[in-house]
Amino acid sequence: MLRVALATYESAPELAPDDRPLVPALARVGVRAEPAVWSDASLPWESFDAVVIRSCWDYHLRVAEFFSWLDRLESADIRVWNPPTIVRWNADKRYLLDLTRRGVPTIPTMIALRGRPGDVEAIVHAEGWRRVVVKPAISASGFETHSLTSPFDAAARATIERVAGLSHVLVQPFVEEIPRDGELSFTFIDGRFSHATLKRARTGEFRVQTEHGGSVENTTVDATLVEQASRVLGAVDDVPLYARVDGVVRGGDLLLMELELIEPNVFLGARDGAVDDLAAAIRSRLDA
Repeated sequence: MLRVALATYESAPELAPDDRPLVPALARVGVRAEPAVWSDASLPWESFDAVVIRSCWDYHLRVAEFFSWLDRLESADIRVWNPPTIVRWNADKRYLLDLTRRGVPTIPTMIALRGRPGDVEAIVHAEGWRRVVVKPAISASGFETHSLTSPFDAAARATIERVAGLSHVLVQPFVEEIPRDGELSFTFIDGRFSHATLKRARTGEFRVQTEHGGSVENTTVDATLVEQASRVLGAVDDVPLYARVDGVVRGGDLLLMELELIEPNVFLGARDGAVDDLAAAIRSRLDA
């Protein structure tokens, strides 16, 4: 039987709840799936036919180590999905600038270089933004993501200095649609649209992640929005095994917030058959 490692992290050694149904689904198509903590140096990765990156939710805290792990998998000619080239590109949120250049409508994004917190204030002043969001270019799950109001006080400047000490800084205008309407997530499996969910922030919060009290609900979306989300994937250099396109609707158009290709919760329980579709896609790639 073919063996696949479902890469996870130390805090979820038996996989995140969203991923656990993938084990029996893969068994139904003749693939033995095993949880594997990516940072466990004792694991014989070469014994697997492929590695599927799933809930590696600490990668942003251990970037060099995570990239070294990807290098080892590549050196051993192990198939990895999503592929390491996509993962490295997607790990740094400056990919939003790449997608903008490729014609994808995104939330306006400016970059302040690491270690230069004063540049954040200069950007905000130059753009005329009143309320902004700042976050590290490499982050996940709303880590060190802050909403600040200009002009900045001492506390805001201290926050910016801390974030700028971690990595380059993304600076964006605050997106009012998120606390008002929520954020749409479009899940794609092997390049095909699967289902949509709506993420909402709790009262008084703007981050929609469940770690910050957010909620997720199933939703239906207009075909034109699905088409726009599909065009986001079309701007990527390869077809990912799984993807989540996160965005807001403004004037009938989808504006990209994030393209999640590394370790997103793809909400497999949101549609009957979604987990089987992902299992079938993995089997198809193994056979190819």
